[in-house]
Amino acid sequence: MEEPENLNIHALTEMILASYDEEPSIIRIEAKNPISSAAVADLIVNLRCLVFAGFFGQKRLKADSIEYYAGELLEELLYHLQKQISRALRQVRTEGWDAIEESGRIACEFLARIPQIRHVMATDVEAFYDGDPAAFSRDEIILSYPGIYAILVNRLAHELYLLGVPMIPRMMTEQAHSLTGIDIHPGASIGHHFFVDHGTGIVIGETTEIGNYVKIYQGVTLGALSTRGGQVLRGVKRHPTIEDHVTIYSGASILGGSTVIGEGVVIGSNAFITKSVPERTRVSVKNPELQFKDDGQKRNVEFPQGEFWDYVI
Repeated sequence: MEEPENLNIHALTEMILASYDEEPSIIRIEAKNPISSAAVADLIVNLRCLVFAGFFGQKRLKADSIEYYAGELLEELLYHLQKQISRALRQVRTEGWDAIEESGRIACEFLARIPQIRHVMATDVEAFYDGDPAAFSRDEIILSYPGIYAILVNRLAHELYLLGVPMIPRMMTEQAHSLTGIDIHPGASIGHHFFVDHGTGIVIGETTEIGNYVKIYQGVTLGALSTRGGQVLRGVKRHPTIEDHVTIYSGASILGGSTVIGEGVVIGSNAFITKSVPERTRVSVKNPELQFKDDGQKRNVEFPQGEFWDYVI
């Protein structure tokens, strides 16, 4: 192979074209109407404006124009949703079906679920306000908290996931992931009054089931024990079930599809759990021995055992 400094544009082009022939699975040639990641991001923006009316967007929302505001947003959303859903479906379905009719039906059914999503999001805002003494107001939570943004996008994407829309739900949640550091798969089922504090580093897998009034702190993983089976595990429950009124503190990992965390359980920081925990149980990691060094002298400091330590910022 020629040295890089001796290659010209023609030679470089030939190298790239050869790699296209060698790896055809990661190139799209003559693809008709591919899904637009920019359009999906715009959908999130408009859906956020629809759910939290008056909080976002360029226009000031007035009482006498709210019908026009909602109608205009819905008209734009319906048009672009139908277009992107149609493109997504075309990439996974064969001929013999009406893409326009099917995508239009799905888009309308999804938008009909917005009132219910708004209702559940209102409970999430309350959970954030009740659970975070640093919250100045509910407006502050809606406008600035990354956890609320990630949960909103997940709830929207989850409905599209349930309606059988490919790719777009994952594109939505990954956009939220990139902005917030909170990774929630659109397949995850999450109950009302859901609270994530700080949120950075949280990972919630596809088949996770989360009940109502659940609190999760930063760095928590609700994951699978193993994914070595790859595509063979598609559709298999791989992630845990978290029942109502559970609190999971920072750094905890709960793994496995058969793992059930019972109602009212509190999981302490950095716990590693692969088996079910009965209801009303507190799980904590035994305090490690700390060593303090001063002028070359090592001192052991022992903390009382049997105490339950929660780690909250």
